[in-house]
Amino acid sequence: MTVALTTLPTADGLLLRPFEDADAPALVEIYRDGTLRRFTRVPVDDADQAAHWLDAQYRGWSEGSRYSFAVLDVRAPGAGALVANVVLKRGTPGGEGAEVGYWTAAAARGRGVAPRAVGALTAWAFTAFADEGLTRIDLLHQVDNAASCRVAEKSGYALREVLTALPPEFPLSGHRHSRNRLDGSQRPEPE
Repeated sequence: MTVALTTLPTADGLLLRPFEDADAPALVEIYRDGTLRRFTRVPVDDADQAAHWLDAQYRGWSEGSRYSFAVLDVRAPGAGALVANVVLKRGTPGGEGAEVGYWTAAAARGRGVAPRAVGALTAWAFTAFADEGLTRIDLLHQVDNAASCRVAEKSGYALREVLTALPPEFPLSGHRHSRNRLDGSQRPEPE
């Protein structure tokens, strides 16, 4: 099921909107960052790869499985520049669980962009998919990604478990953090 985008997620100083073809040059530039490339699986090295990446985002929206937002900083110098991506992944549309993912451009790191964007997406998702039964959103990251651990904590995602490595796709162990719609998420999950 697809969701009608009647309201965009909001965050202090950030504008979240679906990606557009015009974002392709910024994507290529952002993906030149070695840190971002280390923690993402799909390269975006040129205009063709950017177009392919954008097509995957559009397809996710139309299939109801992936809701990806361009995050624009409306207060910083160069206001309106693409500074991050935040995405809600619904592997089972209509299910009770989903996953949030994100990346932040190198120039925007350390300014609280990721926690604000993740928080805005989380609030939006729990409202947009409440009638479909969405009650939990997970945030997954590799154990060596301390920055993502801090983003999870600042966004109210409690650490739930350490995940076993699954090479070759996931060569390192990971963390699963979660938020629960019913209480903002600090309640432990049932065992």
